[in-house]
Amino acid sequence: MDKQKILVVDDESRMRKLVRDFLVRQDYDVLEAGNGEEALDLFYGDKGISLIILDVMMPRMTGWEVCREIRENSKVPIIMLTAKGDESDELLGFELGVDEYISKPFSPKILVARVGAILRRSNKSSGGKYVDVGGIVIDQQAHMVTVDGERVELSFKEFELLSYFVENRGIALSREKILNHVWDYDYYGDARTIDTHVKKLRSKLGAKGEYIKTIWGMGYKFEVTS
Repeated sequence: MDKQKILVVDDESRMRKLVRDFLVRQDYDVLEAGNGEEALDLFYGDKGISLIILDVMMPRMTGWEVCREIRENSKVPIIMLTAKGDESDELLGFELGVDEYISKPFSPKILVARVGAILRRSNKSSGGKYVDVGGIVIDQQAHMVTVDGERVELSFKEFELLSYFVENRGIALSREKILNHVWDYDYYGDARTIDTHVKKLRSKLGAKGEYIKTIWGMGYKFEVTS
């Protein structure tokens, strides 16, 4: 089986080496870029990249600019790294379709665990499952969602969140349970991550967004209304 390929983008060579060494130990193939322009050249030149770890603050092009361009052409999972802990930065990342957002300093072991979790979820999504509920059609193999016949563009995490809601329709799900299943690891943070993704998902689903009910003080429930 071929190794999965990760693109690590950071202008600090020491940071790239640290991340690369931990990824290589887990048998990943690693490509490195020291700035945004180099990252895009590598990305467009290699169709086998499975995931991108992308720093925010870089010369020439910021991580946001790189992310925005990649999202115009690909749904490849993206983990953003930043030295800032500002909520507005995190929200911007999710607006651009970032799948994970990690603030520096971070544990390389946790980063690698999150890489593995995202790739496992990505691989599971290619099983050919097809679901049609309440006018929402989820094609797992094509990683595509349509609402009343119109295609809806979802980020990787939005797609996984919707799939999890639909699989558990009618069941009240706590935020902790959603994190453990959709993010596939013990999440170190608050509920902002889920609430932000739910808000975006509801907006993209239009009128069907009302299927995602808020259970106050607990979490959410997906329930199709007539």
